Amino acid sequence: MKVVLDPVHGYIELTDFVQELLATPQMQRLRRVKQLGFSNLVYPGANHTRFEHSLGAMHLASMLTKNLDSIEEDKKTEIRAASLLHDVGHGPFSHVTENVIDRYTRHRHDDVREVLGREEIKEVLKKYGISPGNLAKHIKGETSIGQILSSEIDVDRMDYLVRDAHYTGVAFGVVDYNRLINQMNFYEDRLVVQQGGLKAAESLLVSRFWMNTSVYYHHVTRISEAMCSRAVEYMIENQELDPSRLRQMDDTDLVAAMRKATGYAGELSRRLDARKLYKRALYVGLDDVGKGVLRHRDKIQRAEKEIADLAGVDPQYVLVDIPKTPEMSEMRAMIKTDHRMIPLNEASHFVSILQEAHMDNWRMGVYSPKEHCEAVEKASRDYFEVKKAIKQFKLSEI
Repeated sequence: MKVVLDPVHGYIELTDFVQELLATPQMQRLRRVKQLGFSNLVYPGANHTRFEHSLGAMHLASMLTKNLDSIEEDKKTEIRAASLLHDVGHGPFSHVTENVIDRYTRHRHDDVREVLGREEIKEVLKKYGISPGNLAKHIKGETSIGQILSSEIDVDRMDYLVRDAHYTGVAFGVVDYNRLINQMNFYEDRLVVQQGGLKAAESLLVSRFWMNTSVYYHHVTRISEAMCSRAVEYMIENQELDPSRLRQMDDTDLVAAMRKATGYAGELSRRLDARKLYKRALYVGLDDVGKGVLRHRDKIQRAEKEIADLAGVDPQYVLVDIPKTPEMSEMRAMIKTDHRMIPLNEASHFVSILQEAHMDNWRMGVYSPKEHCEAVEKASRDYFEVKKAIKQFKLSEI
C-alpha cells in the first residue's frame, strides 16, 4: 500500500492493484491530457489532467463503497477500478476532440472496451481476476453499482466540480461531498440520497450551475475549442491526421501535428499558439433566436458557408457554435424521504428554479476574425433571424 498527496482530497491510498493499473501506458497518457481543454486561456491555473481526476474519482468511490455493506467486496474492487479507468477513452484535450472522434470512429469517451482490451491493462485485470467487460459496463452506467460512477449524482462529477474549481480559482466549487457520500445508499436498486444529504445535493447543483456559467461555457473556452476541433476536422479531411490514431494521442501529440499542418489547420494552430482567437461576431441567447435554432446543430458547416456567402468572406472565417439544449441531469437524482423517493427538483424548491436559470445562460456564438466581425454579425443576424434588441432610453433622452 502506498499513498499519494492530492491537493483536493489529501492523501489517497493506492493498493498494489491500483499501482499496477496506474503504471500502464494507457493510464500514463492521461497525465498529458488536460481536464479542461483550453480553459487555461481564461484561467491560467487550469492545467490539471485526466490522470489527477481519475485518482480523485477512485478515491471518492472507495469512500462511498466503504459505507455500503450491501455490495460484495469483489464488486467494490470492480467499481474502484472502473472509477480509475473511466477516462482512458478520452482523446487529446478531453471533450474538445470528442465529437470529432465520435464522427469518424463512432466511439465516445466512455466506450472503453477496446482500450481495456489492450495487452497492458488486460494483463493486470487478468492477474486480479477482474472482467474487462464488467468494468466497461460499470463505466457506461449499465449496471446497478455503475450508478456510483455514472448517474445523476456520482463520484465522477463530485470530483471534477471540486477539482476544476480548485485549479481555476473560481470560488463556486464548494461541494460538501463528504456529507453527500455519507448520505448515499441503494434503495430498490437505485442509488439515492437520504433526506439528510439534501443540502449537500443542493450545493452540488449550485456548483454545477456556476461552473457552467463561469468556466465550462465561457466564451473564450468555446471559441478556442471550436477553432481546435475545426483544425482537427480539416486535417482529417486532408489526410494529415488518422482519426483512428487521434483517440490514442495526447495533447502534446496533437499540438505537434497541428503545428505541422498546412492551410487552414496550420493557420488555426498558429492563432491558438499566439492566443489570437476569433472574436464574437454574434453571441445571443434562446430568447433572441428561439429554440428552432437547435435544428442547425446537425448542419453547422452548411450554416457557416451560407453566412460566409452573405457576408462576402471565406467560409473558413466563420465558426458557428450552437450548444446542446441546456439541462442539469442532477435534478433527476432521487431523494429518499419517509420510505419513498422523489426527484431532487421536487424535494427542493431552490433546485427547481435552477433549470430555468440554466436556460437563461445558454448562448449561441458565431465567431470570426476581428476584421470580419461586422460583416459576419450582420449576415448572422439575417440568417438566424435574430430578434431586434429593444433600445433602452434614459429619462433625459425622452
